[in-house]
Amino acid sequence: MFLTPSREGKSSAPASFSTRLMRATPDASLDRATNLAKAKRTLKWQRDPEGMRIRILEAAKQEFAAHGLAGARVDRIAAKAGANKRMLYYHVGKKDDLYLAVLEGAYEKIRVEERGLDLEHLDPPEAIERLIDFTWNYFIRNPEFLALLNTENLARARHLKRSTKVKSMHSPFVEMIRTVVTRGVEKGDFPVAVDPVQLYISIAALCFFYLSNSATLSVIFGRDLLKKEAKDERLDHMVALVLAALTGKSAAAFGKKTPKLLAPAHQPV
Repeated sequence: MFLTPSREGKSSAPASFSTRLMRATPDASLDRATNLAKAKRTLKWQRDPEGMRIRILEAAKQEFAAHGLAGARVDRIAAKAGANKRMLYYHVGKKDDLYLAVLEGAYEKIRVEERGLDLEHLDPPEAIERLIDFTWNYFIRNPEFLALLNTENLARARHLKRSTKVKSMHSPFVEMIRTVVTRGVEKGDFPVAVDPVQLYISIAALCFFYLSNSATLSVIFGRDLLKKEAKDERLDHMVALVLAALTGKSAAAFGKKTPKLLAPAHQPV
């Protein structure tokens, strides 16, 4: 056996097995800690599969809203949800399936909240006003919903056509509006019945166009259309416009006299 010189110039024996093991311990400990952390994450996922699915869908909603379907990345969704691709595919499916699940969830959320408006127990004009107010403020509070709608319309509803849930969600909502309109006609508030689908599309369009085009419209007309005063004025205008159409009265009868915006210094040519 050859001896190796020590720092003091003396000979020393080669490192023993136990010494070499001690030197290797930090790396081994790190590996064990990493494996333990992975095991804990796996156990958490297995204990709360529904919680993991909810986190994946929420992360996916934000990703699809920000980047569209084509630009969305599964890696970013998984990382934000605290998951990995295997978990994501297990809980939801591939990217197209995940996108459809997000769309269905977005529609389900707004339909659930609409059912809580209790329109059936309000006077018909008041019920319509509440529906307009809710739709307007829901769109403001949930810009990702508008972004998802834009993405799916660009795709010609290719993914939504695969859904077996969305149509059934909307049927009760349409009937709720039909009931309000029918009561309005019976009570003499509305001279004629209108198609509830057309009515809702008109209400949604009045809200959606303004918000989705606010950037360009603000430049064109020289107004900040997202200021609180501007949004309040818009809501007042929509309520007056729709109720005037339903009742046959002047829109002035329904205006709340909100302060009007000053005309811009330079009108567009």
